[in-house]
Amino acid sequence: MTKDLIIQNIDALKSHLSINYGIKTKIENFTEKLFYTLFDSNASLTESVDELEKIFKDISKVACKKPQSDCDTIWISFLQKLPTVLEKLNQDAAYILENDPASNSIEEVYLAYPGFYAIAIYRLSHELYCLDLMLFSRLMSEYAHKITGTDINAGAQIDSPFFIDHATGIVIGETSVIKKYVKIYQGVTLGALSVSKDMKNAKRHPTVEENVCIYANATILGGETIIGQNSIVGGNAWVTKSIPARSIVLNTTTTEVKVKEIK
Repeated sequence: MTKDLIIQNIDALKSHLSINYGIKTKIENFTEKLFYTLFDSNASLTESVDELEKIFKDISKVACKKPQSDCDTIWISFLQKLPTVLEKLNQDAAYILENDPASNSIEEVYLAYPGFYAIAIYRLSHELYCLDLMLFSRLMSEYAHKITGTDINAGAQIDSPFFIDHATGIVIGETSVIKKYVKIYQGVTLGALSVSKDMKNAKRHPTVEENVCIYANATILGGETIIGQNSIVGGNAWVTKSIPARSIVLNTTTTEVKVKEIK
């Protein structure tokens, strides 16, 4: 097969697509610029906000499936949400500093904690999700996923303060609900039981009530599953039914130690 024929075949196979792949890079740049604007004390807010608006409106030409005038209005709505989002993120950062013995300063939390970065991008993308910019919010979430190893769907409802430690491998599904003062460690999944496409608008993921701690690699599944307040879910636990308040869930194992005889 010649090169020209190969190119013709590829062109025919992708002819049904209208993907502008450059939007991924633009949203990644927007995400980094947004984080810088909110947290770098040297950022010129007026200049940064003007630049963000320009990038946002450029992205919205592809990502916003509404008339352009409506898309421009969405930028104003998003901008108005930023002070509230920043207030929540400051609470998250303070909660991390308070609860992690390894943290040495609030600056370290903002600069070096992948869990905080994942929470920050979740809170920002969630506002876009609520404004019906689904592709925009999803690509922001996936950028944070790539950077931190933490997959938080922008549709999840997560109160502040919230603490993610170590971050890697955490999955939080679209219809998850997490109340205040929840701590989650690496590898935790808040997922769905086996579902079909017709459940798209149903609650498929768990609810975690206030002051719950979920340790590493625990898996909690199902839209009707509620982890009651003040509970602890131990590492590697598998939970598919609701847990009452003030519970401790453990994955018990038996360890057998054999002492080898010395000959």
